[in-house]
Amino acid sequence: MSARDLMDTMRSRTSVTKYTSEELDRNVIGKILEAARWAPSAGNMQSWEFIVVEDYDVRQRLAQYAYNQNHVREAPISIVVLGDEGKAESKYGDRGKDLYMLQETSAAMQNMMLMAEELGLGSAWVGAFQEEEVKDLLNIPDELRPVAIITFGYPRERPEPANKYRVTDVTYLNQYGSRLHAIYDKIVWHGVKEYTRKAKNALKEKFK
Repeated sequence: MSARDLMDTMRSRTSVTKYTSEELDRNVIGKILEAARWAPSAGNMQSWEFIVVEDYDVRQRLAQYAYNQNHVREAPISIVVLGDEGKAESKYGDRGKDLYMLQETSAAMQNMMLMAEELGLGSAWVGAFQEEEVKDLLNIPDELRPVAIITFGYPRERPEPANKYRVTDVTYLNQYGSRLHAIYDKIVWHGVKEYTRKAKNALKEKFK
């Protein structure tokens, strides 16, 4: 995949909450899970585990514990992402449990959603659910925490991607408060495109 293709995938991904009833092939699910396991993690700790939920009755109860979000009920599968708090704490203490575990499970989730987009699927990240009820429903051990539910399926309706802040709205150079110049924003945001020597020289002049 070229840099341009990757950027297109990231830009086109959006939260899909309306799915068709078409089932997902096991090979498709496998590719999504394979993408997850290649995410970065602290010290290669890989403090994640996954539960694929496809049973209809379990999906109904999972949706109930996700405050009746209909796409959890409607999606042909959901993947519940678990963080291994015990593993993270034993290796990195409180910081591992409270931060690293959340960082790496989030990276795994992003990988899964980007792979789903590449495969023509829709997905949505669900963070609002009753943790203890979900743990009981899925027989999750005490040392594992359900971090998120991700729904997957073929889109029945695909929303337009949301507007995002410009790079220069949220990025600083060397220290907080020193904003990047707009010309740098242009080069970063469209980095796969060649810009004129004049623009590059102007950037050098700005930051030399």
